[in-house]
Amino acid sequence: MINLTESAVEAVRSAIEGSDSPVGGLRIMVETGGCAGNQYMMGLVGEPDPDDTVIEREGVKVFVDMKSHELLAGTTIDYVVALEGSGFTFDNPNASSSCSCGKSFSA
Repeated sequence: MINLTESAVEAVRSAIEGSDSPVGGLRIMVETGGCAGNQYMMGLVGEPDPDDTVIEREGVKVFVDMKSHELLAGTTIDYVVALEGSGFTFDNPNASSSCSCGKSFSA
C-alpha cells in the first residue's frame, strides 16, 4: 500500500482543482534513470490505465502501474514546504540507497 499524508492529499487536490483539463487523478511511477538508478515520476492524468492499481484517499485518486507498485509498496508520500523549496518527498522502505535530491533511489 502507498500512503499519502494529509499535506500530500491537499497538494494533489489543489493541483487537480487548478488544472485546465479534466483530471481523474495523480499517476505515480518509477522509471529507470536518475543518479541512483530509479527515479520517481508524477503527473496528473485523465484516467487510469487498465492494469493500474487505484488508491483513493479523501476523494483523491492515485494511479500506479504494476511494476512501479512493487517498488513503491509501503512508501509514504508527503508534501513539504521549506525554505529550500516545496515539493513531494518519498519515504520508501524498498530503497537501499537514494540520492541527495530525494528524487531517485536504488532498490
